[in-house]
Amino acid sequence: MDNNFVLDLSDLSGEMRLLLDIMSAEGKDIGRSPGRKTDFRGIDWDLFLQLVIHHRVYPCIYTTLKNMEERQVPGRVLEALHHLYKRNAYEMLYLSGEMEQVSRLAANEQIRALFLKGPVLADYLYGDLSLRSSMDLDLLIQSCDLYKMERLLVQLGYEKDDYIQSVLSDWKWRHHHITFLHPKKGIKLEIHWRLNPGPGKEPSFHQFWERKALSPLTNHPVYMLGREDLFLFLITHGARHGWSRLRWLEDIRRLVKQPLDWKRLHLLLKSYQYVHVGGQALILASELLNTRVTAEMKGLLKPRSRQLAQDAVFYIKEMVNLHTPPLPEHVARHHQRHLFSLMSGQQKLLFISSFLYPYHEDAETLPLPKKLHFLYFPLRPVLWAWRKTKKRAFS
Repeated sequence: MDNNFVLDLSDLSGEMRLLLDIMSAEGKDIGRSPGRKTDFRGIDWDLFLQLVIHHRVYPCIYTTLKNMEERQVPGRVLEALHHLYKRNAYEMLYLSGEMEQVSRLAANEQIRALFLKGPVLADYLYGDLSLRSSMDLDLLIQSCDLYKMERLLVQLGYEKDDYIQSVLSDWKWRHHHITFLHPKKGIKLEIHWRLNPGPGKEPSFHQFWERKALSPLTNHPVYMLGREDLFLFLITHGARHGWSRLRWLEDIRRLVKQPLDWKRLHLLLKSYQYVHVGGQALILASELLNTRVTAEMKGLLKPRSRQLAQDAVFYIKEMVNLHTPPLPEHVARHHQRHLFSLMSGQQKLLFISSFLYPYHEDAETLPLPKKLHFLYFPLRPVLWAWRKTKKRAFS
């Protein structure tokens, strides 16, 4: 890659460097990757295990380490990884069965569903369910089918995690999924009506459906995003989470080896203002996982992409977990800045303008009858100022 896109990785720990080296080996002898010099000396193996678990890459790490000719990893570490590998293999088979059942029942109700990650992604990118971990199932449907899907899932024993509070239907664009939990099966299922939270533009469900791919994993037809749409989803999802788990970059490394139509992909990303985010993903995959960037990919590499990639190194260095709030103050500040920096100029304008749209807090501050909810628009600045003043008074 052009030296202008080289990242500063000097602050990474020895344990993290070893993890990256093992991932870069791609199942081959560790240390043979160009530019890599593996060092097993002085490794804190407890920290190494923490990193492997945090980044959800234990299936690939185990399969690589178990095939090493020279045993340089303590037996207890391999044993722990083997346990995680086996448990994940069972869980992925379990999720596959549930995915097929949900897909079949949704089809019976004329609900078109696209599975985003989980077993279909493991099979497509890794060729083996046991080589990628997944904690839940994610599927994309049309927003008009949400209530029908909710009734179906409740009949199956799922319970809705009703955390979304809304006024004037802002949930449709401020949020992008609803979570359902099955208390007996221990399965979490996220129903998406958008790939990412708004405000922002993205392809319609009809466009995704027209370009869908059929997964060969199950007997009943299960559909997933087409290659280029999958790239769009994976880079926006990873970027929104700061690439804080290396598993998402491993997905990117494997996806770019597929026969992607790079001209079509470039046009897709340009249309929805995500070219710089695609460049961020490629730079991180190249610098951290030794992914080869071909000439046809270089159209996505922008100077801005390099800065975004460097900003994402923070999440990896700090071992950030965005799913366990409250975040440390310095992490929360960095994440807020990073999310804003990911936006294009138009997306930033939409984001700032969205603050003028009423929030559910406005309805809590001044309850009004539903027929008068339109008054929250002119009242929003007053209600926001009132809450701020009240907060300062009690702090």
